[in-house]
Amino acid sequence: MPMLLPHPHQHFLKGLLRAPFRCYHFIFHSSTHLGSGIPCAQPFNSLGLHCTKWMLLSDGLKRKLCVQTTLKDHTEGLSDKEQRFVDKLYTGLIQGQRACLAEAITLVESTHSRKKELAQVLLQKVLLYHREQEQSNKGKPLAFRVGLSGPPGAGKSTFIEYFGKMLTERGHKLSVLAVDPSSCTSGSLLGDKTRMTELSRDMNAYIRPSPTRGTLGGVTRTTNEAILLCEGAGYDIILIETVGVGQSEFAVADMVDMFVLLLPPAGGDELQGIKRGIIEMADLVAVTKSDGDLIVPARRIQAEYVSALKLLRKRSQVWKPKVIRISARSGEGISEMWDKMKDFQDLMLASGELTAKRRKQQKVWMWNLIQESVLEHFRTHPTVREQIPLLEQKVLIGALSPGLAADFLLKAFKSRD
Repeated sequence: MPMLLPHPHQHFLKGLLRAPFRCYHFIFHSSTHLGSGIPCAQPFNSLGLHCTKWMLLSDGLKRKLCVQTTLKDHTEGLSDKEQRFVDKLYTGLIQGQRACLAEAITLVESTHSRKKELAQVLLQKVLLYHREQEQSNKGKPLAFRVGLSGPPGAGKSTFIEYFGKMLTERGHKLSVLAVDPSSCTSGSLLGDKTRMTELSRDMNAYIRPSPTRGTLGGVTRTTNEAILLCEGAGYDIILIETVGVGQSEFAVADMVDMFVLLLPPAGGDELQGIKRGIIEMADLVAVTKSDGDLIVPARRIQAEYVSALKLLRKRSQVWKPKVIRISARSGEGISEMWDKMKDFQDLMLASGELTAKRRKQQKVWMWNLIQESVLEHFRTHPTVREQIPLLEQKVLIGALSPGLAADFLLKAFKSRD
């Protein structure tokens, strides 16, 4: 923000703050002109933001922007039809109606500009409801968020089927957000639900497959929003099954309370355990398919990872990552695995680490959205959009380096007025 504000900023602010928030209270610390000479008296209404209050205080840029909004501000720009639509989704969602939850997640996944605004209104309403419920629960989280990752063939879907049925039989409501990889040519298969036939028929379980659409880190662009909606619908255990394609797929660790890594018993040499990456983010490592002829290699892999984890930096003061063996075919070790997961939750809650972790995740979520919005505004700006095809062609034929091309686009963006 401090780097961008000195440049002609009308378009930047309009793009960054293009949301269903129709009432802003701004406080800028700057001189009598903001950026490239915009007079103090100019109202922000001219930018189409419908602002009600803004001030410039003191000399020199203090790099501070304060925005205060209320739920009433969010809904002022909605038509009666849109307001009824959002109210219907919200009411059905908090009543636990699966159809409304599915429609709400579809809404937040939409890339249509108006639907994105409606989604933000809905999310704000759900967030307020969620906070009220947490306050009535003495400040304790309403749900336990668990991320699952692992290489292809580790048996993630088979494990979730057995594990999910066990949890619903014990009275829990389970939501599974299964992330499928997207192809740039043919999209996603979204086949996870077909591999969980029993669990998908359970009325206390909700399975939602979603495509990555090119998002890195093994999650989708709207995974955080989907988690919030599932918790608003009353699900007390949220499982996020990620795209398990390698050691870089650990973005889910910034969204969940506990990160579980599933590994097959023949998953490579013992050095894989000490590489920086996904293994050091794991709170629990489970060696799957520990049955039949694979029991011996499963024990060997377990011993190797126990040794490897000892060499990694300690991330928690109260929890030491565990390595266990499980089998979704025989059920061996899965009940004990849930006991360890509950121990983790209890210890992290009692120490305050879970609360601190969730607060940090909220900040990461915010900055991810800011980066996405700024990048989208940059790519769609007329000056930049016109230059992109030409510069891409020059980079492809070697006439221009990628660094020079990027520098040219940034300069074009800064001097667009």
